[in-house]
Amino acid sequence: MGFHFGFIVALLCLGVVGSCHASMPAELYWKSVFPNTPMPKSLQDLLRPVNKNNFVKLKNDIEPDPNIKWGPPSAEFESADLEDAGNHDWKSGSHLTSSASLFFFESDLHPGRVMKLLEFTRTENEATFLPRAVADSMPFSSNKFSDILKLFSMGPKSVGSKVMKENIENCERESVRGEDKYCATSLESLIDLSVSRLGKKMHILSTEVEKETKVEKFTIGKGMKKIGEKEIVCHKLKYPYAVFLCHSLDKTDVYKVPLIGSDGTKVKAIAVCHKDTSTWSPRHWAFQVLKVKPGSVPICHFLAKETIVWVPN
Repeated sequence: MGFHFGFIVALLCLGVVGSCHASMPAELYWKSVFPNTPMPKSLQDLLRPVNKNNFVKLKNDIEPDPNIKWGPPSAEFESADLEDAGNHDWKSGSHLTSSASLFFFESDLHPGRVMKLLEFTRTENEATFLPRAVADSMPFSSNKFSDILKLFSMGPKSVGSKVMKENIENCERESVRGEDKYCATSLESLIDLSVSRLGKKMHILSTEVEKETKVEKFTIGKGMKKIGEKEIVCHKLKYPYAVFLCHSLDKTDVYKVPLIGSDGTKVKAIAVCHKDTSTWSPRHWAFQVLKVKPGSVPICHFLAKETIVWVPN
């Protein structure tokens, strides 16, 4: 990507974070806050010895983050529409036999139900965490977006820059009714912001996949469990380094759902059911797929493997 490594590497290797070969302070910080709680694998995978490989290039063919563009989370509660719906075959049958089971009813969560989940087990976003001191020193605001583009040597009209700008603006937008929202640019800040809202006694969960697979059909197995009604969900954004948008919403249930792929792949999935959708845009994809109106019924969706859920004990 042609980053300005003179600036970045200086921060990484000087007194800001200590030696480039030092142990990962973020991992130690996790253990100090949650001594008896293992870190989810989805977060472990984002810890890497500090070097230039912490950054990823946003490809020219990058698509906007699906969790932000058309999923229930974030700004699209009020503004999501169907501008790209023509690329999807929503009319091929019921909501569970269409192009994918993007959204579903709470009543669909029972053993034996078959769902089509596109690229459910793949890792699309390989960006890793920066140490907090380094992340805090990086510009991250709409007002400094030109500086961000210079830092990562990106053109203002590139697709990648558009995605970055949308994600930054999403972090800066006002919360919708009943929502508590924040963005975290390091693991340490992710921990602190979540603990400040829920305390230290909590379950920290993410979807766990036995192995990556190309199969799309998954069957709900036995052992589904409801684990909470008050939670914070953190979605990983597409950005050169790991950034999470976190939010909580009133009247939301969280479930652990065992899934079995058509090839036998086992998944310990996390599903979220939103019981109050009255503030969502009537043009939200969920209502078009399920053919219901805002506020009429709970709407559920599975969480990607890179999404973190914090649920108080």
